[in-house]
Amino acid sequence: MNETPQVIRCSVGMRWGDMDAYGHVNNVEILRILEEARIHAFGPPGGTGGPGREPAVALFNNVPQGTQALVAEHRVKYLSPLTYRNIPAEIAVWISALKGASLTIAYVISDPVTAQICAKAETTLAFVEAETGRLLRIAPEQKALLLPYLGDSVFGAVSVAGTAAAGRTPAV
Repeated sequence: MNETPQVIRCSVGMRWGDMDAYGHVNNVEILRILEEARIHAFGPPGGTGGPGREPAVALFNNVPQGTQALVAEHRVKYLSPLTYRNIPAEIAVWISALKGASLTIAYVISDPVTAQICAKAETTLAFVEAETGRLLRIAPEQKALLLPYLGDSVFGAVSVAGTAAAGRTPAV
């Protein structure tokens, strides 16, 4: 296992309509940016969309048919406003927890001009069988794909059983 986990770097465009009355990207739109970064990093869900660029890690587009990756939880800490710009925001993405039936994706969103960190976030996802809603375990092949990206939580010393990444802070 690497001492420093790999980080996937994404650029996600900001839209004029993402801006709120205060002149910065609205907090709700930050969640959309997280979703776009997640899809850029790990691929669109299988069977959706048309062909395009391969993701950094082909996770979601290679799940068995009838499998859905559902958001179980979002956690966001807003550190400074993300000012609207006509250039993409920069997002660092890695895995901060990998359990038997769920994974947590960590994100750091930075202003593309100042490089100031604007938000830190994590999204916990679970795989479920679409027809029954039954929770599915993460397959060994999927875990192997994700292990090089396994690092610490963006929220500091959060004890997460199964993380096995203590002291593995990504270079953001």
